[in-house]
Amino acid sequence: MIRELDEQQSYDLLSTTTIGRIGFVHNGRVQINPVNFAVSGHDLLLRTSPDGLLAGLTLVPLAVSFEVDYHDPLGNTAWSVLLHGTLTRATEEDAPDIAARVHPWAGEDRSLPLVLHIESISGRSVRRESERGKL
Repeated sequence: MIRELDEQQSYDLLSTTTIGRIGFVHNGRVQINPVNFAVSGHDLLLRTSPDGLLAGLTLVPLAVSFEVDYHDPLGNTAWSVLLHGTLTRATEEDAPDIAARVHPWAGEDRSLPLVLHIESISGRSVRRESERGKL
């Protein structure tokens, strides 16, 4: 059974994890990259390489999508949260907070702080009937 989540439920689930996928258009193609993030109010905080693709694309605000999902095969449940917004470089005042809260797994130099300003958010949860219940 699929159930639509309201905005608050979507935000609540978004804050339970630190890895998502950011989607954007570059050279006429959709790109999707995994990133670490932290939730801050109605924004997401990210860090990227100063020499990376996102760094170059955020010289001006960039329209993006962001998706986080979870699957529990033992509990027969799953959820997905999708948001749209604008990705910008963080201000110098916000940079220290982002550096302290976002810990990229990718290693290397991920010192450029970014902020994804959420403009819309939606989510869905799924509960599947267990196989035992069908016998």
